[in-house]
Amino acid sequence: MKLIAIEEHFLTKEVRDEWQKNADKDAPTHKLHFGEIEDRLENIGNSRLQLMDETGIDVQVLSLTSPSLHNLGRESIDLAIQTNDYVVEIIKKTPDRFQGFAALPMSAPKEAAKELERSVKNLGLKGAMLCGRTGVKNLDHKDFWELFECAEALGVPLFIHPQIPQKAVRDIYYSGFDELTNLAFSTFGLGWHYEAGIQFVRLVLAKVFDHFPNLQIILGHWGEVILFYTERLASLNSAAKLDRPFIDYVRQNLYVTASGMFSHAYLQRSVGIVGTDRILFSADYPYQYRPGRDARNFLEATELSKEDREKFAFANWERLNNAIKGE
Repeated sequence: MKLIAIEEHFLTKEVRDEWQKNADKDAPTHKLHFGEIEDRLENIGNSRLQLMDETGIDVQVLSLTSPSLHNLGRESIDLAIQTNDYVVEIIKKTPDRFQGFAALPMSAPKEAAKELERSVKNLGLKGAMLCGRTGVKNLDHKDFWELFECAEALGVPLFIHPQIPQKAVRDIYYSGFDELTNLAFSTFGLGWHYEAGIQFVRLVLAKVFDHFPNLQIILGHWGEVILFYTERLASLNSAAKLDRPFIDYVRQNLYVTASGMFSHAYLQRSVGIVGTDRILFSADYPYQYRPGRDARNFLEATELSKEDREKFAFANWERLNNAIKGE
């Protein structure tokens, strides 16, 4: 059975250098990119293909790792073009093994919409990977609505990936321990997941999906906390005077993916809420790479029917791709 992993990361030297020069000096995410992780992020060649074979993944959908270009200024416009052109050249070399999401210059929202259109229509990319807010602007800010309109018109999904909370938030909620613990707590330990999940909630509350009803969002890590609080989030129905129940937005505008969290309990919870048509496979390479045929073993051990296992492994993703209007 074909296995497509949709949240698989890379990093270029140019982006890394730009982070170090111009990004928020108070955001220490770069400390997560070192040694073997950094080597694997920057290598999209034979060594990556060998590890894909080893873990049982046939296709990776490549995306620029967090925080992408979100915290850069207008210089990110040219860098987005350069990055997307680069990843497409990689895809062309091995088109049966790689696909890609676009990186967008979110500090320049109008240019971000233009780059999404170029990336889909001219380059054949499958949507875009966003990293939540840009500076202090959350994704529901009106500046980004042109991007949502563009994504809906093109029929491509937008993946909301976590990024580290702002320093003021980290200082209040995620500090008081040693440096490594603080960093882990504010990122992969917990902070990342609230950051990304809250962005989806804000899109609902801002009625983005009422204006763009066919816009599709992907959240990693089995829904970035959202699926585990759907009952409580239902209380927003009346408070925010939502046009539809909150759960309807979850079931009609959201796809969720594993992000290397190979938990059968989380899979069952996700299926129970969004159904088998809205689950996608991902391994979160290289961060969650584990040897021993890990990805394939998880797929084969699920209690899903053969049809539903195919949906999870590749068919749902391919159905999303078939809706793309720009290619």
